[in-house]
Amino acid sequence: METDLIPDEQLKIVQELKVVHAFNSAAEVVRRSTFLADQLINHDRQALILGISGGVDSLVAGYLVHNAVERVRSRGHKAQFIAVRLPYGVQHDEADAQLALKLLQPDQIVTIDIKPATDALVQTLRQAGLAFLDAAHEDFVIGKLKVRQRMVAQYAIAGAVDGLVVGTDHAADALMGLFTKYGDGACDVAPLSGLIKQQVRQLGMAFGAPESLVMKTPIAGLESLAPGKLTEDVFGVTYAQIDEFLKGNRVDSPVYDTIVKQYRATAHKRGLPTDPFAADPSVPPHAVEDVNAPHADAPPHPASP
Repeated sequence: METDLIPDEQLKIVQELKVVHAFNSAAEVVRRSTFLADQLINHDRQALILGISGGVDSLVAGYLVHNAVERVRSRGHKAQFIAVRLPYGVQHDEADAQLALKLLQPDQIVTIDIKPATDALVQTLRQAGLAFLDAAHEDFVIGKLKVRQRMVAQYAIAGAVDGLVVGTDHAADALMGLFTKYGDGACDVAPLSGLIKQQVRQLGMAFGAPESLVMKTPIAGLESLAPGKLTEDVFGVTYAQIDEFLKGNRVDSPVYDTIVKQYRATAHKRGLPTDPFAADPSVPPHAVEDVNAPHADAPPHPASP
């Protein structure tokens, strides 16, 4: 029999992802812009580097970066906003990315086509004997490689200009593991953390961004076999359902099961590299081996006197 009680695991996940409940657009703009400005000053850096994709997440992050750079300058420090375009060949929604750049007015725009570097690495891997299970497996692996190439480029720029790389991860994507480990999941500062997708869109509207970008339907990844596949189709649940889960509201059992299963499966993406002393976050505590218990290959304890 179902009750109105929210499962403990759901509440724990919401807490772990630091979901913002008392949301106020103006207050969040100030808080997150100030955070970015403080990071630049406190770490003695001179630039914020952000990849612009044409989606609402990078657009809102870009507005925050723009505000942060202005704050740093007003405090007498050097700062610049470097926007990076990182298409693989020709991007299908390039017009949206260019509109975002026009709205954000960064100090510098760097455009790097990641196709030559990606294709060269794939060719080298094949020559070294790398094989794939099938075309879909190959497309998936190469898609992840494309995302990581983007981050390689951004960190190269950051190293050259003494800057920080800005990420666009938020609570909804973090919940579902919708990012590539050491790809778009890698960054120095994550100003959208704790926000659900609806709140990211609200910030976009607060900045006066056009509805065409704010309400744009997210497209999944850089896989060539399904270039127009919707992110929600990958999830099997909608962003609206994900947001309801993160608000701490009840969701239908199939939705709950899908979300929690995905959260558990992608736990490794949200943590530091695992080591022999770290507990596996995907394993229930009662299933973890007693670290004090003797192992089968351990020498016997000496007899007590």
